[in-house]
Amino acid sequence: GPRSLMPNPKAGTVCAAEDLPRVINEAKAGRVEFRLDKTANIHVAIGKASFPAEKLFQNFAALMEAIKKARPTGAKGTYIRKISVAATMGPGLKVDPLQAVTISLEE
Repeated sequence: GPRSLMPNPKAGTVCAAEDLPRVINEAKAGRVEFRLDKTANIHVAIGKASFPAEKLFQNFAALMEAIKKARPTGAKGTYIRKISVAATMGPGLKVDPLQAVTISLEE
């Protein structure tokens, strides 16, 4: 559909029967997919308010690494311009994009 809610093999929501155990394990492990909206923004949950700060940081670092890996090779200039982190209905907290891109999972 127009909101991309229907199962789609490209999005990984339709799989062959032999891949079913792998897909179930990925879903249980907390696999999160992200896409750009019409204005090139990414909206993705990195955790819940009940998560400890270390877990939220790990999830944010993993998201940043995934975004860096997904960067097209032909993309020029600043790839990430602004970052804000917010609760569902809360105000957004700005994050410095230059520091965020240097975050790694080893920290």
